[in-house]
Amino acid sequence: MLVVATSGERGLTAAGTAGDLGSVRAAELDRAAAALGVARVVRLGYGDSGLRVPAVPPPGSFCAAPAAEAAEKLRAVLDEERADVLTVYDEAGGYGHRDHVRVREVGLLAAAAARTTPRVLEATVDRDALARGVRLLNWLGVRPGGLRASDLAAAYRPRAQITHAVDVRRYVRAKQAALAAHASQTTGGGGRQDVRTVSLLARLPWPLARVVLGREWFVEVGVTPPAKPRKELFAAGGSGYAV
Repeated sequence: MLVVATSGERGLTAAGTAGDLGSVRAAELDRAAAALGVARVVRLGYGDSGLRVPAVPPPGSFCAAPAAEAAEKLRAVLDEERADVLTVYDEAGGYGHRDHVRVREVGLLAAAAARTTPRVLEATVDRDALARGVRLLNWLGVRPGGLRASDLAAAYRPRAQITHAVDVRRYVRAKQAALAAHASQTTGGGGRQDVRTVSLLARLPWPLARVVLGREWFVEVGVTPPAKPRKELFAAGGSGYAV
């Protein structure tokens, strides 16, 4: 199941196509969830805080709301679903969006308050591998999401901190369909060299898509990373790590 904090109404999109962007993205969310086989989508109902603008998150936005309030909403969902695992963003909020950082904060509070505290895993990207790929694209004159390799210094997590690297190649077609469903996030922002990451990943040819989208990375909260990341989230016998 999927819990969504905001409608993303302050996100980038092509000039003149925004309209009621929150409603557009709500419909896109439903199509993406269907493509992934999500059984239930829960919306917490907060507004988009914006990446960095305005400087003060506006009233009604996720970052303007008390973290404890949002955590209680999520805690109720975790208890209702009897969740075994909760995934949140990593401590950097992925690429640094303040709503993503707040998702992690709220998730940790909710997990601690749940009747049966679930394992919490931060969804992230192998920063080392990503930086190599972005350097190559930059060399070819492309800035994915407007990024240069140097912009990744504080984003995501380095390989040494990752606890799980899961093979999801069987789901790559579904992932690309879900990405394509977010059409409003394929345009807008940046300069001539910039390409929105959603658009780039949705259009990758099959052999390359299996490489780029075929693995997902996680950092399990409270767990010491092993020498090599584990390949399964639900192996018998618990995490098997020293905490």
